Amino acid sequence: MTKPPEDPARSIPVLPSPDIVETRDFYRDELGFGVVEPEMDDYLIVRRGDIEIHFWKSDDRKLPEVSSCYIRGGEVPALHTEFSARGVGQLSPFTLRPWNMKEFYIRDPHGNLLRFGCAPEEV
Repeated sequence: MTKPPEDPARSIPVLPSPDIVETRDFYRDELGFGVVEPEMDDYLIVRRGDIEIHFWKSDDRKLPEVSSCYIRGGEVPALHTEFSARGVGQLSPFTLRPWNMKEFYIRDPHGNLLRFGCAPEEV
């Protein structure tokens, strides 16, 4: 039997940001992400536990309005509770969707859509 790798491959979204500093402040101050050093003017990495999101500086303000990422797992219900308690703006209700996933959404200040979901049995 093959032993699974200690550092498995994973997918990390890379989203556009017209203002890296404003993006950093939102993810750090509103959503509780840590900022991965070194900080750069045109690229940002934020991390919270196993969730990692990268941002690249884009002068096209329309790109974030059509960009999104999906964050899935058993930690999602606790995140919704925490974000509700923090008063995060544009936080949707945590709802069972027709495709049998319990989900909530947040739009960041530039329009990037963060979709959080888990199977109903993980709630």
